[in-house]
Amino acid sequence: MLAAGAAATGAGLGLAAAPARAASRPVTAAREAAGAWEPGTYLVGRGIADATGEVAEVGLMGYGRTDQQAEGLHTRLRARAFVVAEPDTDPGVDRRVALVVVDAPMIFDSVRQAVLHRLGQRYGDRYTARNVMITATHTHAGPGGYAHHLLYNLTTLGFHRATFDAVTDGIVEAVVRAHDDLAASRLTLSHGELHDASVNRSRTAFERNPADITDHFPSAIDPQTTLMRIEREGRLVGAVNWFATHCTSMSGDNRLVSADNKGFAAYHWEREVAGADYLDAAPPPFVAAFAQTNAGDMSPNLDLRPPTTPEDFGRTRENGMRQYAAAAGQLAGDGAAMAGGVDARLVYVDLSDVTVAPEFTGDGRTHRTSKPAVGAAMAAGSTEDGPAFPGFAEGANPFWDAVSHSVIYTASPELRAAQAPKAVFAPVGEMNRVYPWVQETVPVQLLRIGPLYLIGVPGEVTVGAGLRLRRTVASAVGAELRDVLVAGYANAYFHYVTTPEEYDAQQYEGGSTLFGRWQLPALQQVVAGLAEAMRAGRPVAPGTPPPDLSGRTLSFQPPIVLDAPQLGRGFGDVLSEPAAEYGRGERAVAVFAGAHPGNVLHRGGTYLWVERREDGGWRRVADDGDWSTAFRWEREGLAASRVTVTWDVPGDAVPGSYRIRYRGDAKALLGGVRPVTGSTRPFTVRA
Repeated sequence: MLAAGAAATGAGLGLAAAPARAASRPVTAAREAAGAWEPGTYLVGRGIADATGEVAEVGLMGYGRTDQQAEGLHTRLRARAFVVAEPDTDPGVDRRVALVVVDAPMIFDSVRQAVLHRLGQRYGDRYTARNVMITATHTHAGPGGYAHHLLYNLTTLGFHRATFDAVTDGIVEAVVRAHDDLAASRLTLSHGELHDASVNRSRTAFERNPADITDHFPSAIDPQTTLMRIEREGRLVGAVNWFATHCTSMSGDNRLVSADNKGFAAYHWEREVAGADYLDAAPPPFVAAFAQTNAGDMSPNLDLRPPTTPEDFGRTRENGMRQYAAAAGQLAGDGAAMAGGVDARLVYVDLSDVTVAPEFTGDGRTHRTSKPAVGAAMAAGSTEDGPAFPGFAEGANPFWDAVSHSVIYTASPELRAAQAPKAVFAPVGEMNRVYPWVQETVPVQLLRIGPLYLIGVPGEVTVGAGLRLRRTVASAVGAELRDVLVAGYANAYFHYVTTPEEYDAQQYEGGSTLFGRWQLPALQQVVAGLAEAMRAGRPVAPGTPPPDLSGRTLSFQPPIVLDAPQLGRGFGDVLSEPAAEYGRGERAVAVFAGAHPGNVLHRGGTYLWVERREDGGWRRVADDGDWSTAFRWEREGLAASRVTVTWDVPGDAVPGSYRIRYRGDAKALLGGVRPVTGSTRPFTVRA
């Protein structure tokens, strides 16, 4: 019945058969049946690149706070790419997918369009919207300003070209490196459970769900942690983990760019365990990505209180270590060797205008989505992770309830049918008529790697909504439920997805479900059509992609005009030297006369080095991508910059002589930008 319903309703959503590509599924199925597929064997490539944007005087994104302006860097943000292709593919048929996981608050359509354009210039139709999935970890400590829709640039004084370029450059570079790294590899899929790294921050909404959801998640969390590991000649060379929890371990009071808990988990496995050197031009020995799933109502703050800073650094590390331990712990088990086809489907859906068939609505009636509207509960923010604007609350908002029901819904009964009981704070769909505030036509994607299916949704999906999407696809393709995952924060951004029952509670997540109460059923209908087409080996017509808005961006950020050192000082001078010696576990601090870090972002490089004296020279032991360091910037007067570098001496630091070096770039009033450097005097680390 599901497959029939999907076929019947798919034509209006761009899911009709299209002659664009040869069908891959029948060929793949024949090869599997003939035993021509060695279990676990694929062509796999791995790539990693720096995707860090501006680290000073740019709004950090996620909490919606105008006061959270970046003042430095704790850990760099990275894009990790994995290309998976079928081995020995038939001539003329290229079966591959590319999965990218980026330490970023969101992936916007602006970034996706630019990345696909550049990949197309380089590789033709090998990497397209259909088979490239770009996902964000959703760190709330990453720079914003890289969207083409106005709502997401309000806290950053508009569009920031430098950050946009850093994010897109990093993603493209990671995919290129993964493409160049393609080699015969063995894939293994395993599953486990993790119960102490997430909590449901919207329990009152979750408990409105029927028993088929609440019984499936008795603790109101999705504890499944899934690992796809990559091996070559018996050696582990990569891993992708999926687990649902928000990257809100770093607080809204933090001012340093950070990859948050998932970024730390990846850093720990790559750098501290596998010994990767991010500044080395050679291919990394190991690449680990910690990707999101249906994390919409999952918080890492187990006490359901917003974290504070600087205590949030410890909480970030602790949560990241738990995700790492759960993933790495699966290596001890055999897992299942992955075999089967590599495939992808994608369709563009105007979510403001979807007719949802009765088999997906749950009440036996046909419903429609509507133009997007922001609820008052969205303006409140998530009180468990980071409140937003005062005067708004999760749940009832009497003033906006009255405005909606007596004015807005009276003027538009269609909006009431789709959006009630939401208290509408901002009718952004109508505002889109004047200027693009939010995206209405969005990509929805389905990727297959053997037994694993990834549902690419450009939003924040609650665990209940995710379960319904997963069940829809699993039923259509005949997969095990645990092997079907929601890949949240994928390819674009349209805020939240809740079940209709959760929506009625109008907590933060429901208020942020832009297209109304029937948004999830509309998405179920779409993914059912994609899944049925994939099972049958039938291509789909992708529909009309959203427009390119790159020519309509607004920017109000004042430019960097001039750098000047403090009076009587030169660039790179040490304003405050470290102490003469430190013990393990202590913090070394140095202060430099610096320059604005926005002049040159040092993507792929570093603003600082910690070096140890060794064999008559100096050897780098840490840089600004390491957890042990922090780079803090502050303006002094009109043009001077005070740069503070800290290094937490590791517990296993080799005793000896050390120094801290700084690298910046100063802008002259009438000239260009020139590099500046500084170095502290040596200091001792004792045993």
